Amino acid sequence: MNLSLILKGMAMGIAEAIPGVSGGTIAFITGIYERLLEAIGSILGTRVAGTFRREGFRPAWHAADGAFLLQLGLGMVIGLGIAVVAITSLLENYPPVVWAFFFGLIVSSAIYVARQIRRWGKSAVTLLIVGAVFAYFLTTINPLAGSTSPLLVFFSGVVAISALILPGVSGSFILVLLGMYTVVFGAVRGVASGEEGALTIVAFFAIGCIVGLAAFSRLLTWTFKTYPDRTFALLTGFMLGSLNQLWPWRNAITTRIDSSGEEVAVLEARVLPAQYLGGEPYVLAVVLAMSAGLALVFLLEAFATQKQTEESENLTSGTSHND
Repeated sequence: MNLSLILKGMAMGIAEAIPGVSGGTIAFITGIYERLLEAIGSILGTRVAGTFRREGFRPAWHAADGAFLLQLGLGMVIGLGIAVVAITSLLENYPPVVWAFFFGLIVSSAIYVARQIRRWGKSAVTLLIVGAVFAYFLTTINPLAGSTSPLLVFFSGVVAISALILPGVSGSFILVLLGMYTVVFGAVRGVASGEEGALTIVAFFAIGCIVGLAAFSRLLTWTFKTYPDRTFALLTGFMLGSLNQLWPWRNAITTRIDSSGEEVAVLEARVLPAQYLGGEPYVLAVVLAMSAGLALVFLLEAFATQKQTEESENLTSGTSHND
């Protein structure tokens, strides 16, 4: 059992429970993003199925990186449970502080990703700007009206799951923009109560998720291998553009009724603490939380670098000893 993987999965699960934060971002800054894409692509492709037919379960499990996915998935489930209990409560009582932590986290994540770019050419700069503008645009547009049309539900699944694994873009926020958040989550609850038509909606959404995951994971794996600098630049732009959604002090402009029947904000105005209408602005706590978010990524990076150095030294020492 790899405790580190479970903890990374927990962090992804917590992130996915919060609108505006992407689990893909957490996967990236913890160093498992490309491995996750490859594992997903292998399962949804033909390699694992072919290995299973030829060699059986154990080789197929290894080809799918099953232990990695199982432990990461376990961590995500635990993280989602923690988020429902703890993060939801914190968002209800101290929203500026929670958003500030994630704001700092995404800023340092964007810096981390940008540092992976080996050569800043015109194409990289252009893609960074395009990514930032696109992500910012998503945070400002009016949500569409939802529909139970199977085609739209399927399309929502394709788009939402693609956003879920894309750093800087929140899958749940995309569902809100498409007007499908209440439709999909309402259908999930409706399946348990035997509501007519709910199972059809969930089924078409799940099929859309599978199709989107299969196509998008392969596309991202290919771009990382073929155009790494341009891919890193685009992802950096996505992260920077998404910061608009994470600004700590926001006043609601328009609202909607969520799947629990509660009124929640959809479009919000970003304001300074003095104009904040949501209660106490917690300025000092916001500054501390934002600083903690900024520091976390760099601490993770330093820890990973130290671990790699120790492994290299152990490998070198072992080789010298054998000689």
